[in-house]
Amino acid sequence: MAIEGSPLGRDVAYPAHFDAGLLYPIPRALARAQLGLDAAPLPFIGHDRWHAFELSWLDPRGKPQVATATLHVPATSPNLIESKSLKLYLNSFNGSPFENAGQVRARIEQDLSQAAGAPVTLAFGLPAWQDLPAAESIDALDIPIRHYGPPDAALLHADAGGIVEETLHSALLKSNCPVTGQPDWADLTIAYRGPRIDRAGLLRYLVSFRDHAEFHEQCVERIFLDLQARCSPQQLSVEAHYTRRGGLDINPWRATPGTAAPPARRSLRQ
Repeated sequence: MAIEGSPLGRDVAYPAHFDAGLLYPIPRALARAQLGLDAAPLPFIGHDRWHAFELSWLDPRGKPQVATATLHVPATSPNLIESKSLKLYLNSFNGSPFENAGQVRARIEQDLSQAAGAPVTLAFGLPAWQDLPAAESIDALDIPIRHYGPPDAALLHADAGGIVEETLHSALLKSNCPVTGQPDWADLTIAYRGPRIDRAGLLRYLVSFRDHAEFHEQCVERIFLDLQARCSPQQLSVEAHYTRRGGLDINPWRATPGTAAPPARRSLRQ
């Protein structure tokens, strides 16, 4: 991974003034090559939706302004944006004056789009918390689990005897930061149409990420590709709602082309 220059795992001074140079992009191609994705087109569509809870700047008279924001980074962007660098970048607005909120939004969209290599959008405010009444949790399955990493796609199976359409949910996804080793926690929602996925195998597979070190976006892409390869769904959507760290949470979504994006929402743990 191209993370040698990243602020991850290092002491970094709190930014006193606005600084777009704090953003640290990481090429997606590095991890995708490990998954066998060496060429376009990608087998999925999607986005990385960030929720920013701590955004502030000064008005022209020096009075602090505060806001929350939702950011969308397309999955087709050449780069992902490393989370600690995004936190530091947003914090750099705290001591800098801007004419109005529109100028702040334009500045952030411009800088993040440049870092990601594709258009990034910002909307002030956050989606509301919503439950998933149509999703069925697999976490209560009474099964033994012994494997916690690396992720084992061989645990995934599907019954080719019939086609179903269902939405499954688990709150047991955990992986680790590939630099600091700190845990990343997420709720995962899988909506699909195709051969019925074996739920015990799916739960064991998700738990097999528990000691695995990989960025959030890459974990979701791995899950999507493993489900496609092992279970052959006709349509598939995989969305993770990661818990907050440093005033930010990320919600990567990957789906088969033509799938409608799920409604923006926050999970109970967010």
